[in-house]
Amino acid sequence: MGEISCGIDFGTSNSSVAIADNDVVALVPVEGSHVTIPSAIFFDEATNTPHYGREAVNLFLDRESGRFMRSLKRVLGTSLMKQGTIVNGRLMKFDRIIASFLRNLKRKADDHTGHEIQNVVMGRPVHFVDNDPGADSRAEEELKAIAQSVGFKNISFQFEPIAAAFAHEVKLMEEKLAIVADLGGGTSDFTVIRLSHQAIHTIDRTSDILANTGVRIGGNDFDKELSLAAIMPEIGYKSTYGEKYLEVPLKPYHDLAEWSKVNFLYTPKILTQMRQLLNSSHDRKRFNRLVQVLEQETGHAILAGAEDTKIALTSEQLYHAPFGFLEEGLSIPISRGQFEESIREEVQKILQSVKQCLQDAQVTKDDIDLVILTGGSTEVPLIQSEFKNLFPNASIAGENKLSSVGLGLAYDSRKKF
Repeated sequence: MGEISCGIDFGTSNSSVAIADNDVVALVPVEGSHVTIPSAIFFDEATNTPHYGREAVNLFLDRESGRFMRSLKRVLGTSLMKQGTIVNGRLMKFDRIIASFLRNLKRKADDHTGHEIQNVVMGRPVHFVDNDPGADSRAEEELKAIAQSVGFKNISFQFEPIAAAFAHEVKLMEEKLAIVADLGGGTSDFTVIRLSHQAIHTIDRTSDILANTGVRIGGNDFDKELSLAAIMPEIGYKSTYGEKYLEVPLKPYHDLAEWSKVNFLYTPKILTQMRQLLNSSHDRKRFNRLVQVLEQETGHAILAGAEDTKIALTSEQLYHAPFGFLEEGLSIPISRGQFEESIREEVQKILQSVKQCLQDAQVTKDDIDLVILTGGSTEVPLIQSEFKNLFPNASIAGENKLSSVGLGLAYDSRKKF
């Protein structure tokens, strides 16, 4: 009998773990009956106990006292890893925070199998950090050290889009030239790969992987652009103050639109500055909402509102985003057109990376038989239509968008261990 191994997809927005136990490759329930878990952690103030996933999000949205964090993966390879962050009054390093989240995933897999699993293939984006090979390899080293610290002995890595391809390959009957588009919360990664049922048991697939590209743009960036375009103006973004009609500082708004930065805004210094500006604001009503957000530390509720709006606009043309916490009865009407306009630049960068991948693989878009869409951001209608336009002759596979990477990593672990 082979040793049990697993694949862990530690994502910017969502994570999953799948096990490979001889012939069985399956996702493990990681939160109740769910096989995916939001990559979120909440340390309650009273005991500093960590809570994970949906539970963490709900504690935070219910305004429980404590420290909430998301998008932890984006910290890997950056200077923030060394600096750490203040959690309930104490400095905590990010490797410890990420280890806590990964340990919870490992515990779920161990309990599910009744074994202490020692072999893991961790997913990784093509680039943790764009245009910085040093930071990129540092990010992988940091993630490897964290995986070791939670009890894994043998750790291997695989690009996330390649893992997604492995998950789809199991169902293929004939050879196909595929492009995998993995659009997560923090990165978008692409792989041109030859897939065939015969190749499933081949350990070294180097010759089948024709090219990889990636760009550090994902669903979190879509949320940010949507927030700046449609929500932030309602709390005074780009309004003016004083006799010279100067524009209010934009940085607080940009920080309010990013999960990884919002906690740094809640300082007495920033609050004092904004209160002073309020006295000479030309749009007191809206700018006062910003001061209120800083006083009550409700930045995450704005972020959650932007994300909910993006999700609603995948099926609706117009959404009235509820912002009652800012002002009773306040709702902001936001259209799909507005959303698409706000993300057009990001989408162009994503398509540029796709075209670069085809070029690197020395194939044309007409050579592609299969487009595999994975990751939550591929639900966005503009993304879907752009891929259909770019690859009119290919069939498009988009099932298991949130779990195919985890499954593929487990298939890979079965081959490697």
